[in-house]
Amino acid sequence: MIEAFVMVVVKPGYEDDVYNALKGDGRIKEIHRVYGEYDILLRVEVPTVEDLDRFHDEVLRKVRNIEMTETLIASAYRG
Repeated sequence: MIEAFVMVVVKPGYEDDVYNALKGDGRIKEIHRVYGEYDILLRVEVPTVEDLDRFHDEVLRKVRNIEMTETLIASAYRG
């Protein structure tokens, strides 16, 4: 299972619209409004990196008023 955190920059004033467009997707396990450079933080779980690619292409890139995303793929600490 791939766990990723997606930081989203939203066009000002459209945060609720983007939240509503994303909240029903089963791959999104958590969605948070955050302060700072980014507006929304998503925790996404998908089976493979290819599924993460599809999520980006088929979901995030089609949501109006998303200006930018940055995706961090989580890794486990060993030790």
